[in-house]
Amino acid sequence: MTVQWSGVFPAITTKFKDDDTLDLEAMKRHITFQIDAGVHGIIVVGSLGENGVLTYEEKMEIIKTTIGVSNGRVPVIPTIAENTTRDACTFARDAAALGADGFMVLPAMRYVADDREVEAHLRAVAAASELPLMLYNNPVTYGMDIKPEMFARLADEPKFQAIKESSDNVRRVTDIINVCGDRYSLFCGVDNLALESLVLGSKGWVAGLVCAFPHETMAIYNAVQDGNLEEARRIYRWFMPLLHLDVNTKLVQNIKLAEAMVGVGSEHVRAPRLTLIGQEREQVVHIIETALACRPELAVV
Repeated sequence: MTVQWSGVFPAITTKFKDDDTLDLEAMKRHITFQIDAGVHGIIVVGSLGENGVLTYEEKMEIIKTTIGVSNGRVPVIPTIAENTTRDACTFARDAAALGADGFMVLPAMRYVADDREVEAHLRAVAAASELPLMLYNNPVTYGMDIKPEMFARLADEPKFQAIKESSDNVRRVTDIINVCGDRYSLFCGVDNLALESLVLGSKGWVAGLVCAFPHETMAIYNAVQDGNLEEARRIYRWFMPLLHLDVNTKLVQNIKLAEAMVGVGSEHVRAPRLTLIGQEREQVVHIIETALACRPELAVV
């Protein structure tokens, strides 16, 4: 299906059984839960999906499963985060053959490339399939910053259609628009900057806490689209302590704990990650319990 690059795109977690194998049935339930809540697309095997600890075969199995559950209802967007350009291009071709609708693509992992190398990598991935791409900028985590000037140079490639901006600097939204105009559809990739980004002109939100709270996430997005900033602020202020959990080295553990506490997942993560314990876990549990105790009423659509 044609990707409409706007709206809420959950970056979903990967579900595991107690024996550390993929729990595809749990993933099917969770994907259905997200789609039923009204999200606009599903992103799989990203950072929150524990990309780095999945085998290539597991990634393809997750993509195939997600495509089957969506069944054309929303676009399925796999994340390309391979260590080499060759592997990234192979991934693009294989996932396209499975029926993916587009990709979210990062610079190659591990090696911290310079601007010339990042640009060459992204262009090679674009050439590997006919599918559209969202360029993912996350210099805080990966050490490579795709600045507005590079986005301007990349604008001659029509397959580059959207940007997930995760520089943790909301000023970048305006900087990109000032340099690139409306060439790209901008998405916020930092949960606790989402409202600010949407107000400044972002068209979408690649969200994390949506995994446990899709209705609240959708309510904020919809309120902004309706011009009801008072309602968006009301929900966002309640949501903020939870959204801070996304901006953390242990975002996967935090969000999986939230999923478990609301009954839509488990805490199981794959090593080297370990589930939270002790005071660290108690602090996250307290944040989630406090939020659940005063969960806001949402307008019935």
